[in-house]
Amino acid sequence: MPKPQFTCTVTPAYLAEQSDAAQGVYAFSYTVSVVNTGDVAGQLIGRHWVIVDGAGHVEQVRGLGVVGHQPMLQPGERFEYTSWTRLATPRGRMRGTYFCMTDEARPFEAEIPEFELSQAHALH
Repeated sequence: MPKPQFTCTVTPAYLAEQSDAAQGVYAFSYTVSVVNTGDVAGQLIGRHWVIVDGAGHVEQVRGLGVVGHQPMLQPGERFEYTSWTRLATPRGRMRGTYFCMTDEARPFEAEIPEFELSQAHALH
């Protein structure tokens, strides 16, 4: 039976111009690349993010699509987008899951591996 699979990679960046340490606001962008590494077409339907700041505060974000899109990817196709989040601390981490559906209406999930959000990324 053909196997659906999306593989996700993330590149985070600190947004100094949108951050204000005096106000406890640290902004980060993250660019996600989603590649259909399976052998059937699939559509990204929804997302679930778990965002943890440096103080251990957890925020969960759920919604349909990503940046207004629900991309349908054929095997080998890639979809890339950039979004952002704010933390109350200069460090944190995120991880998530995309809820997807094959073109035959079979559900599957794509894991988004945990990645660090750090003001220190601005120094590299």
